[in-house]
Amino acid sequence: MSAPVLSVKNIEVIYDHVILVLKGVSLDVPEGGIVALVGANGAGKTTTIKSISNLLGTERGEVTKGSIEFRGHRIDRLTPAELVRRGVVQVMEGRHCFEHLTVEENLLTGAYTRRHGRAAVARDLERVYGYFPRLKERRKSQAGYTSGGEQQMIAVGRALMARPKVILLDEPSMGLAPQLVQEIFDIVAQLNRREGVTFLLAEQNTTMALRYATYGYILENGRVVMDGDAKSLAENEDVKEFYLGVSGENRRSFREVKQYRRRKRWLA
Repeated sequence: MSAPVLSVKNIEVIYDHVILVLKGVSLDVPEGGIVALVGANGAGKTTTIKSISNLLGTERGEVTKGSIEFRGHRIDRLTPAELVRRGVVQVMEGRHCFEHLTVEENLLTGAYTRRHGRAAVARDLERVYGYFPRLKERRKSQAGYTSGGEQQMIAVGRALMARPKVILLDEPSMGLAPQLVQEIFDIVAQLNRREGVTFLLAEQNTTMALRYATYGYILENGRVVMDGDAKSLAENEDVKEFYLGVSGENRRSFREVKQYRRRKRWLA
Protein backbone atom coordinates (compact mmCIF):
# COMPACT_ATOMS: atom_id res chain seq x y z
CA MET A 1 0.00 0.00 0.00
CA SER A 2 1.03 3.62 -0.48
CA ALA A 3 1.81 5.89 2.48
CA PRO A 4 -1.10 5.98 4.94
CA VAL A 5 -3.22 9.12 5.18
CA LEU A 6 -4.93 7.69 8.26
CA SER A 7 -3.29 5.50 10.91
CA VAL A 8 -4.94 3.82 13.88
CA LYS A 9 -2.27 2.60 16.29
CA ASN A 10 -3.07 -0.02 18.89
CA ILE A 11 -6.20 1.65 20.25
CA GLU A 12 -8.22 0.38 23.16
CA VAL A 13 -11.79 1.56 23.69
CA ILE A 14 -13.82 1.28 26.89
CA TYR A 15 -17.51 2.11 27.36
CA ASP A 16 -18.90 3.31 30.70
CA HIS A 17 -15.42 2.95 32.25
CA VAL A 18 -16.02 -0.81 32.38
CA ILE A 19 -16.74 -2.52 29.04
CA LEU A 20 -13.64 -3.21 26.94
CA VAL A 21 -14.73 -3.19 23.28
CA LEU A 22 -11.57 -2.67 21.21
CA LYS A 23 -8.43 -4.51 22.29
CA GLY A 24 -5.43 -3.09 20.49
CA VAL A 25 -6.79 -2.34 17.01
CA SER A 26 -4.29 -1.08 14.43
CA LEU A 27 -4.90 -0.26 10.77
CA ASP A 28 -3.62 2.00 7.99
CA VAL A 29 -5.62 3.67 5.24
CA PRO A 30 -3.52 4.66 2.20
CA GLU A 31 -4.07 7.91 0.33
CA GLY A 32 -6.58 7.36 -2.44
CA GLY A 33 -7.48 3.83 -1.36
CA ILE A 34 -10.63 2.00 -0.34
CA VAL A 35 -10.05 -0.02 2.82
CA ALA A 36 -12.69 -2.44 4.08
CA LEU A 37 -13.22 -3.12 7.77
CA VAL A 38 -15.31 -6.29 7.87
CA GLY A 39 -16.62 -8.71 10.46
CA ALA A 40 -19.77 -9.98 12.09
CA ASN A 41 -22.26 -7.79 13.91
CA GLY A 42 -20.74 -6.70 17.23
CA ALA A 43 -17.14 -7.24 16.12
CA GLY A 44 -16.22 -3.59 16.78
CA LYS A 45 -16.45 -2.04 13.32
CA THR A 46 -18.68 0.90 14.24
CA THR A 47 -16.71 1.53 17.43
CA THR A 48 -13.52 1.73 15.36
CA ILE A 49 -15.12 4.21 12.96
CA LYS A 50 -16.46 6.36 15.80
CA SER A 51 -13.05 6.28 17.49
CA ILE A 52 -11.60 7.93 14.40
CA SER A 53 -14.41 10.48 14.01
CA ASN A 54 -14.34 11.27 17.75
CA LEU A 55 -18.03 10.50 18.24
CA LEU A 56 -17.50 7.96 21.03
CA GLY A 57 -18.27 10.54 23.69
CA THR A 58 -21.94 10.59 22.68
CA GLU A 59 -22.15 6.95 23.80
CA ARG A 60 -20.00 7.23 26.93
CA GLY A 61 -17.05 5.60 25.22
CA GLU A 62 -13.41 6.70 25.13
CA VAL A 63 -10.08 5.74 23.62
CA THR A 64 -7.98 4.78 26.64
CA LYS A 65 -4.82 3.59 24.86
CA GLY A 66 -3.12 4.10 21.52
CA SER A 67 -3.35 6.96 19.04
CA ILE A 68 -5.01 7.99 15.78
CA GLU A 69 -3.16 10.07 13.18
CA PHE A 70 -4.24 11.90 10.04
CA ARG A 71 -1.35 12.81 7.76
CA GLY A 72 1.11 12.34 10.60
CA HIS A 73 -0.73 14.46 13.17
CA ARG A 74 -2.73 13.14 16.10
CA ILE A 75 -6.45 13.75 15.78
CA ASP A 76 -7.91 11.72 18.65
CA ARG A 77 -8.12 14.85 20.83
CA LEU A 78 -9.92 17.02 18.27
CA THR A 79 -13.63 17.79 18.29
CA PRO A 80 -15.73 16.21 15.51
CA ALA A 81 -16.19 19.65 13.91
CA GLU A 82 -12.42 20.26 13.84
CA LEU A 83 -11.95 16.87 12.27
CA VAL A 84 -14.45 17.68 9.52
CA ARG A 85 -12.57 20.90 8.78
CA ARG A 86 -9.40 18.84 8.31
CA GLY A 87 -11.18 16.61 5.81
CA VAL A 88 -12.28 13.50 7.74
CA VAL A 89 -16.04 12.96 7.57
CA GLN A 90 -18.18 10.08 8.84
CA VAL A 91 -21.33 8.81 7.15
CA MET A 92 -23.09 7.16 10.05
CA GLU A 93 -24.83 3.83 10.11
CA GLY A 94 -28.59 4.11 9.70
CA ARG A 95 -28.78 6.86 7.04
CA HIS A 96 -29.27 9.72 9.48
CA CYS A 97 -31.06 12.65 7.83
CA PHE A 98 -32.89 15.73 9.04
CA GLU A 99 -36.32 14.38 8.20
CA HIS A 100 -38.12 17.72 8.39
CA LEU A 101 -35.70 19.40 5.95
CA THR A 102 -35.77 19.01 2.18
CA VAL A 103 -33.25 16.89 0.35
CA GLU A 104 -31.36 19.99 -0.80
CA GLU A 105 -31.37 21.54 2.67
CA ASN A 106 -29.90 18.30 4.03
CA LEU A 107 -27.13 18.42 1.46
CA LEU A 108 -26.33 22.06 2.23
CA THR A 109 -25.86 21.27 5.93
CA GLY A 110 -22.74 19.35 4.87
CA ALA A 111 -21.08 22.64 3.91
CA TYR A 112 -21.54 24.34 7.30
CA THR A 113 -17.82 24.10 8.23
CA ARG A 114 -16.62 25.55 4.95
CA ARG A 115 -15.39 29.10 4.47
CA HIS A 116 -15.96 29.26 0.71
CA GLY A 117 -18.44 31.55 -0.97
CA ARG A 118 -21.92 30.67 -2.12
CA ALA A 119 -20.78 30.14 -5.70
CA ALA A 120 -18.36 27.38 -4.66
CA VAL A 121 -21.02 25.69 -2.55
CA ALA A 122 -23.50 25.89 -5.45
CA ARG A 123 -20.96 24.26 -7.77
CA ASP A 124 -20.40 21.45 -5.31
CA LEU A 125 -24.14 20.96 -4.96
CA GLU A 126 -24.41 20.46 -8.71
CA ARG A 127 -21.46 18.07 -8.53
CA VAL A 128 -23.32 15.99 -5.93
CA TYR A 129 -26.42 16.00 -8.12
CA GLY A 130 -24.24 14.72 -10.95
CA TYR A 131 -23.47 11.61 -8.89
CA PHE A 132 -26.99 11.33 -7.50
CA PRO A 133 -29.42 12.52 -10.22
CA ARG A 134 -32.31 11.01 -8.25
CA LEU A 135 -31.66 13.52 -5.47
CA LYS A 136 -31.92 16.40 -7.91
CA GLU A 137 -35.33 15.14 -8.98
CA ARG A 138 -36.42 15.09 -5.32
CA ARG A 139 -34.48 18.10 -4.07
CA LYS A 140 -37.63 19.89 -2.81
CA SER A 141 -39.07 16.82 -1.08
CA GLN A 142 -38.83 16.35 2.67
CA ALA A 143 -36.05 13.87 3.44
CA GLY A 144 -38.33 11.95 5.79
CA TYR A 145 -40.52 10.95 2.86
CA THR A 146 -37.72 9.59 0.68
CA SER A 147 -36.78 5.92 0.36
CA GLY A 148 -34.03 4.18 2.31
CA GLY A 149 -31.76 4.19 -0.74
CA GLU A 150 -32.36 7.90 -1.33
CA GLN A 151 -31.61 8.65 2.32
CA GLN A 152 -28.31 6.80 2.00
CA MET A 153 -27.53 8.91 -1.05
CA ILE A 154 -28.39 12.04 0.95
CA ALA A 155 -26.00 10.97 3.70
CA VAL A 156 -23.13 10.37 1.26
CA GLY A 157 -23.91 13.54 -0.70
CA ARG A 158 -23.97 15.60 2.50
CA ALA A 159 -20.50 14.26 3.35
CA LEU A 160 -19.27 15.25 -0.12
CA MET A 161 -20.44 18.82 0.47
CA ALA A 162 -17.76 19.10 3.17
CA ARG A 163 -15.06 18.52 0.53
CA PRO A 164 -13.66 15.49 2.41
CA LYS A 165 -10.29 13.88 1.94
CA VAL A 166 -11.37 10.75 3.85
CA ILE A 167 -14.91 9.39 4.23
CA LEU A 168 -15.63 6.93 7.04
CA LEU A 169 -18.57 4.98 5.65
CA ASP A 170 -20.41 2.86 8.22
CA GLU A 171 -22.62 -0.04 7.02
CA PRO A 172 -23.85 1.58 3.77
CA SER A 173 -25.68 -1.58 2.67
CA MET A 174 -27.76 -2.03 5.82
CA GLY A 175 -31.45 -2.45 5.05
CA LEU A 176 -31.11 -1.79 1.32
CA ALA A 177 -32.20 -3.97 -1.60
CA PRO A 178 -29.32 -5.63 -3.51
CA GLN A 179 -29.78 -3.36 -6.53
CA LEU A 180 -29.47 -0.25 -4.37
CA VAL A 181 -26.45 -1.69 -2.56
CA GLN A 182 -24.75 -2.18 -5.93
CA GLU A 183 -25.60 1.39 -6.92
CA ILE A 184 -24.17 2.84 -3.70
CA PHE A 185 -20.94 0.88 -4.02
CA ASP A 186 -20.57 1.85 -7.69
CA ILE A 187 -20.82 5.51 -6.65
CA VAL A 188 -18.20 4.95 -3.93
CA ALA A 189 -15.86 3.55 -6.60
CA GLN A 190 -16.53 6.54 -8.87
CA LEU A 191 -15.85 9.03 -6.09
CA ASN A 192 -12.62 7.25 -5.28
CA ARG A 193 -11.49 7.15 -8.89
CA ARG A 194 -12.66 10.57 -10.11
CA GLU A 195 -12.47 12.72 -6.99
CA GLY A 196 -9.59 10.97 -5.21
CA VAL A 197 -11.65 10.51 -2.04
CA THR A 198 -10.18 7.94 0.35
CA PHE A 199 -12.64 5.54 2.00
CA LEU A 200 -12.57 3.49 5.17
CA LEU A 201 -15.59 1.24 4.78
CA ALA A 202 -17.09 -0.64 7.74
CA GLU A 203 -19.36 -3.29 6.28
CA GLN A 204 -21.02 -6.53 7.33
CA ASN A 205 -21.56 -7.50 3.68
CA THR A 206 -18.08 -8.97 3.30
CA THR A 207 -18.55 -10.06 -0.31
CA MET A 208 -19.44 -6.57 -1.52
CA ALA A 209 -16.87 -4.80 0.64
CA LEU A 210 -13.94 -6.94 -0.52
CA ARG A 211 -15.06 -6.67 -4.15
CA TYR A 212 -14.62 -2.89 -4.12
CA ALA A 213 -11.80 -2.46 -1.60
CA THR A 214 -8.09 -2.50 -2.28
CA TYR A 215 -7.18 -3.72 1.20
CA GLY A 216 -9.10 -5.26 4.07
CA TYR A 217 -9.06 -5.86 7.81
CA ILE A 218 -11.17 -8.50 9.55
CA LEU A 219 -12.34 -7.68 13.05
CA GLU A 220 -13.52 -10.21 15.58
CA ASN A 221 -14.30 -9.58 19.24
CA GLY A 222 -12.57 -6.20 19.16
CA ARG A 223 -9.35 -7.42 17.55
CA VAL A 224 -7.93 -7.44 14.03
CA VAL A 225 -7.57 -11.15 13.29
CA MET A 226 -6.49 -10.92 9.66
CA ASP A 227 -5.57 -8.30 7.08
CA GLY A 228 -4.27 -8.18 3.55
CA ASP A 229 -4.99 -7.41 -0.07
CA ALA A 230 -8.77 -7.50 -0.57
CA LYS A 231 -8.60 -10.06 -3.37
CA SER A 232 -6.41 -12.38 -1.30
CA LEU A 233 -8.78 -12.12 1.66
CA ALA A 234 -11.77 -12.93 -0.55
CA GLU A 235 -9.99 -16.07 -1.76
CA ASN A 236 -8.83 -17.17 1.70
CA GLU A 237 -10.49 -20.44 2.75
CA ASP A 238 -11.09 -19.30 6.35
CA VAL A 239 -12.68 -16.05 5.18
CA LYS A 240 -14.81 -17.92 2.66
CA GLU A 241 -16.14 -20.27 5.31
CA PHE A 242 -16.73 -17.92 8.19
CA TYR A 243 -17.65 -14.66 6.46
CA LEU A 244 -18.74 -15.48 2.92
CA GLY A 245 -20.66 -18.68 3.69
CA VAL A 246 -18.68 -20.73 1.17
CA SER A 247 -17.02 -24.07 1.95
CA GLY A 248 -14.30 -25.81 -0.01
CA GLU A 249 -14.66 -29.01 -2.02
CA ASN A 250 -14.41 -31.23 1.07
CA ARG A 251 -17.49 -29.86 2.79
CA ARG A 252 -17.50 -30.55 6.52
CA SER A 253 -20.42 -31.74 8.57
CA PHE A 254 -22.22 -29.30 10.87
CA ARG A 255 -20.57 -30.91 13.90
CA GLU A 256 -17.09 -30.57 12.39
CA VAL A 257 -17.77 -26.94 11.47
CA LYS A 258 -18.87 -26.18 15.03
CA GLN A 259 -15.64 -27.67 16.37
CA TYR A 260 -13.61 -25.80 13.78
CA ARG A 261 -15.30 -22.52 14.66
CA ARG A 262 -14.06 -22.94 18.22
CA ARG A 263 -10.46 -23.11 17.03
CA LYS A 264 -10.24 -20.64 14.17
CA ARG A 265 -6.66 -20.68 13.03
CA TRP A 266 -6.18 -16.96 13.59
CA LEU A 267 -7.29 -17.20 17.23
CA ALA A 268 -5.16 -20.23 18.08
